[in-house]
Amino acid sequence: MGKPGDKGQDASMDCDIAVIGAGPAGLSFARALAGSGLHVVLVERASEASLADPAFDGREIALTHRSQDILRDLDAWDRIPPAEMSPLRQARVQDGVSPFVLDFSPPGETPLGMLVPNHLIRRAIYDAVRDADCATLLTGVAVTAVETSPRGGLLKLADGRQIRARLVVAADTRFSEARRQMGIATRMRDFGKSMLVARVAHEKPHDGIATEWFGHGQTVAMLPLQGAVSSIVLTLPARQIEALMQASPDAFGADATRRTDGRWGAMQLAGTRHAYPLVATYAQRFVGTRFALVGDAAVGMHPVTAHGFNFGLAGASRLAEEIRASQARRRDIADPGGLLRYELAHRRATWPLFTATNAIASLYTDDRAPARLVRGAVLRLGAALAPARRLVTAQLMEARAG
Repeated sequence: MGKPGDKGQDASMDCDIAVIGAGPAGLSFARALAGSGLHVVLVERASEASLADPAFDGREIALTHRSQDILRDLDAWDRIPPAEMSPLRQARVQDGVSPFVLDFSPPGETPLGMLVPNHLIRRAIYDAVRDADCATLLTGVAVTAVETSPRGGLLKLADGRQIRARLVVAADTRFSEARRQMGIATRMRDFGKSMLVARVAHEKPHDGIATEWFGHGQTVAMLPLQGAVSSIVLTLPARQIEALMQASPDAFGADATRRTDGRWGAMQLAGTRHAYPLVATYAQRFVGTRFALVGDAAVGMHPVTAHGFNFGLAGASRLAEEIRASQARRRDIADPGGLLRYELAHRRATWPLFTATNAIASLYTDDRAPARLVRGAVLRLGAALAPARRLVTAQLMEARAG
């Protein structure tokens, strides 16, 4: 992988594609273009050390089968230790004390997906980009200004350097500053709550079943990991999350046991705790003149369906495919037609689930009596309709086609 020193500390640099953000989406996009002959520059405000060896952040990613295929194509999948992968054999949704349970089970022995720690995926993709030597990486520097015109794009960096590119791609989180500077409005939904994630050991086996449990004033998810360990995901008001972050390990374990009604037996904290605000975003446009959004900068999902990371990988793959197609047709890599095809395909893939996810999150976190009646009816109806459950299961597994 190219380093800043490879080009010297010149005041300006020319490239084909400048990518803002070297997270999973930005790195995946760069790796997908390996062998294309395009000069890709990745600009990341974090240090290269943090990219090469990311710290554990508590997040366990439920990778669909399509995402696993994409990671294989990127030469990243085999870099993840198999012992750190946990098969997701079944998903279950419960509402309070209701006896009705929605079960989503895959056909045969194939798991719904695979749970993999976020930091290990990030490290694997970074290593794949490094070994392919398919991009120049500029780290420890922020982008202060983004400009594009029909003639090209320009990035201004905090250290005074400038990058001229034929195409600018923003992959700089759901709160993308590049998106804002390009004048792209965003649908933003602040759920007014925070999410705490932590690994917990428990007495009873989880049997590879992920459980989403909507209780009074809280949402609890249990993601099954290797052994008698799960990742607990608590959604609560920010003040309660802060109190749990500060609680002693013993007090946290006792609280987790109480919140889950002892369904998994007594729990003990088995790692560090991490808190995140719950905000969902959806850009009103994914492309502009010589500009495109990928990853959370395009679609920032509520985690209830665990599809945000998968959408990021899929979007990066779609954009790279369109760029390669433009090359094959001997057209500009920022051809408006190709960028529009990317936008339409990514919108078709993400918008239905984005809106459904927000509706589900709103309904199942509303503790008013009318909402409780409606969600009880929805749960009973879903439990009775096997075809609907099979449709949702197919969406959760997300086969490669489509």
